Amino acid sequence: MQIADKTTVLGDFDDAEFDYFGRKTRFFSRGNTFIVATQDADGQDQEYEVAYTFGVTPLQQYLVELPGGRMQALPFAWDTRSATDGGMRWFHLYPDEYIGPGDELHWTGRYQNWNYMCAECHSTNLQMGYDFDTDTFATTYSELSVGCEACHGPGSEHVAQADSAGFDNQFGFTLNFDKYASGNWIMNPESGIAKRSETPGQPRQEIESCGRCHARRGLITTDYEYGKPLADTHLLALLDEHLYFSDGQIKDEVYVYGSFIQSRMYKAGVTCSNCHNPHSGSLRAGSTPSDVCSQCHLPSKFATVEHSGHASTDATCVDCHMTARTYMGVDVRRDHSFRIPRPDLHDETDAPNACGNCHADKDADWAKRALDSLGATPRPHYGTAIAAGRQGYANETLTHASSNEDFPAIARATMLTQLTAPFGDDEIAALGNALADPDPLLRVAALRTLRHLAAETKLGVGGETLNDPIRSVRIQAALTFADIRDLLPLEQTRAFGRAAEEYRATYTMLSSTPDALVNLGNFEIANGNLPGATHYFERALEIDAGYVPARLNLVDTLRQRQDETNVEEILRQGIAIAPNDAALRHSLGLALVRTAQPEAGLAELRQAFELQPSEHRYVYVLSIALNSLGQQNEALRLLDNAYQRSPTNYDIGWAFATILRDSGQFEHAQEIADQLADHYPDNANITALRQALATKIE
Repeated sequence: MQIADKTTVLGDFDDAEFDYFGRKTRFFSRGNTFIVATQDADGQDQEYEVAYTFGVTPLQQYLVELPGGRMQALPFAWDTRSATDGGMRWFHLYPDEYIGPGDELHWTGRYQNWNYMCAECHSTNLQMGYDFDTDTFATTYSELSVGCEACHGPGSEHVAQADSAGFDNQFGFTLNFDKYASGNWIMNPESGIAKRSETPGQPRQEIESCGRCHARRGLITTDYEYGKPLADTHLLALLDEHLYFSDGQIKDEVYVYGSFIQSRMYKAGVTCSNCHNPHSGSLRAGSTPSDVCSQCHLPSKFATVEHSGHASTDATCVDCHMTARTYMGVDVRRDHSFRIPRPDLHDETDAPNACGNCHADKDADWAKRALDSLGATPRPHYGTAIAAGRQGYANETLTHASSNEDFPAIARATMLTQLTAPFGDDEIAALGNALADPDPLLRVAALRTLRHLAAETKLGVGGETLNDPIRSVRIQAALTFADIRDLLPLEQTRAFGRAAEEYRATYTMLSSTPDALVNLGNFEIANGNLPGATHYFERALEIDAGYVPARLNLVDTLRQRQDETNVEEILRQGIAIAPNDAALRHSLGLALVRTAQPEAGLAELRQAFELQPSEHRYVYVLSIALNSLGQQNEALRLLDNAYQRSPTNYDIGWAFATILRDSGQFEHAQEIADQLADHYPDNANITALRQALATKIE
């Protein structure tokens, strides 16, 4: 990040124009200032002075100042690559869809705001300075860009020791990464792989420090403590479906941390600086990536046709083990999970097949046979369990895989969040084990799932996490146990109070965004504070009327307060903004049914289902509504179709079996109930239904 001037601005501001879906943006200079004329939040053309440049290669963005202390990133970036590589041009970061005024991703909006979205990783000692009451920022930093202290901590003691000509073993820094990267790599000539002479310490200081900016994560406090685990100050993303493929390969812009901690390199003790020079940004062994790999993997063993089936001149290490995706239009980034290609998983996980990047004319079966011919012995992979969890109820598979300590913690944590009700003893045991795991990712994930269990099940399980040494665990525990706070033992009650204040402080700090306000509202609901929750949801809609979760939660809260006077109007206002939002239609349908408008409600429930037919909840509720209005045959048709697609879904199966029973189709109902019992053998309701059906059939 640099102040915009003639030495730092790389883009063409010589009266250049860019056409974006028929709207022209102009780039020009006036004296020593650089101007962008483009659409404002209301769709009107305005001139904005560029205040700062953002980035150098392969693209450069530009920041402009808006009222309220806001700094916004323009969506037009300059491609700094050479013209022969397709660069030296303006381009839009969302080229394939029109992002206009009012869209949450419009450059004037809160999700393109430098203060909240960008600044922590691009400046040193940033303090966001958001004021909830005035909705303004007073952001400060010690250095405009990334300085030494961003990684090493405060440097005053280093300077003092330099002046006194006497350094301690950490040179006066809070963190001296050489200390944490101690140990040698000793080559095993038989395997051709080097092994670290010392087991790496915990937490992995260098990796945790780099992860502060090179991770997909959310900030939970500005009080960063150097040397503590990253999870103490940030909420780390797991292998969620919109971020990663089922097998953990990168999908969305997730940076590096979440990939690297999946890798066998991480487990072996490799650190970031084994491969990268953190100060120059260059590779340790020169510009050729394979030379970096050769530091620990003998070329005589691995740069061979016997190893890969390719000559080293035809395929490099990274072609197979670090496949790449392009982000922000031109920024090519490699997957740092260093995975062995697994075309055998392609059909089961629908994850990309690395071989297909070069052999596009061949399918995954061909690639599998090619690898088999090299003597490859595939290991069990966590991707199959995660894929099963994404496809539907897979608790048995997930609980078994989540206990496999050969799988990386981030994958095991992801599996725990995929567990769905109803829960049996095995699921409860898996959550209990995870709550005692040394990795905070597993503890946070277990608490996220535990939150959805009945109060009597939660009581006595995991309450000690309210005193956890890691902040992200404590604030998740606060949310998990809020609804039973009055039933906790005395010491845990006190701990809950402290953790609750941390939760509120975190999301108040972030409350310039509607999602943070919704989190605050949901927390107040769990604490029984419905007026407080209403306030946060209404505030979220004030700053973003199109934010659907805030609108849905607001009407649910009003219903709990037995005040549904304006619910229909609130929902119709949302539908006017987003007429094709299935969740709004579904909520309106329920509201109309509750207010004695069953036919109108049924129409909205039907439209929600038609907009999103794969959503099980919409099928289930629509079928129940149809059945209650005497349209039993249509209800059964919908449930039959849904059941064929998702035979393990409890709600669909239960509704199908019970409506079949009510229609007198006892044998078919018993068939469905028996199949449900195979998936949920300990469920008392299913057992009772089967017994009742057996009596009917007799």
